[in-house]
Amino acid sequence: MAALLKRGLEEEGYAVDVAQTGPDALWHAMEFAYDAVLLDVMLPGMSGVEVCRRLRAERRWVPILMITARDAVADRVAGLDAGADDYLVKPFSFDELNARVRALIRRGAVERPTELRVADLRLDPASRRAWRGDVELELSTKEFAMLRLFLSNPGVVLSRARILEHVWDYAYDGVSNVVDQYVLYLRRKIDRPFKVQQLETVRGAGYRLREQPAQLQRLELPTSRR
Repeated sequence: MAALLKRGLEEEGYAVDVAQTGPDALWHAMEFAYDAVLLDVMLPGMSGVEVCRRLRAERRWVPILMITARDAVADRVAGLDAGADDYLVKPFSFDELNARVRALIRRGAVERPTELRVADLRLDPASRRAWRGDVELELSTKEFAMLRLFLSNPGVVLSRARILEHVWDYAYDGVSNVVDQYVLYLRRKIDRPFKVQQLETVRGAGYRLREQPAQLQRLELPTSRR
């Protein structure tokens, strides 16, 4: 398939390099300035998803088209979360691939960080891990989803309805104060152990993740002497 794609793309006027393994693909993409990269997910030595993730971690923003025989939603999500710009499932027509390559090249290199970061709070959607500074946070599935929503909207007031829509769904009919409960759970993990306040309540409106955490004030109460 690589040979066929190379020949077809060269006939369209592209200069094409072929990498046979994941490590070889990573080396090529790190060493040379490409207009676009086509990555098969099932590469020997290192998966295409991992190649993509490492390129983005090294701030290489070349447009990436993932190609795979897998059509499961989870596989597509993994590739996109790793920083890919588009996804094409085998079998596909060469005309469709060519059109997507043209679209990627027109778009050019657009920064797509694999991590969401606000101050020293960061989250990696691909590995489903989060940290405050160098300390990894142990989050439940809902806490992770909520933190991801806040990190995607720093400084923005998110209503309870919007949080409920993104973290649960429209049809949720459970406890009415579930958002307040999970904000409390999240604060206990991302703020309180670090003596900071970043996830704040906006009275009558919802919640907001501050772009810079505030240090919690420690008060010393006077004591009377006898």
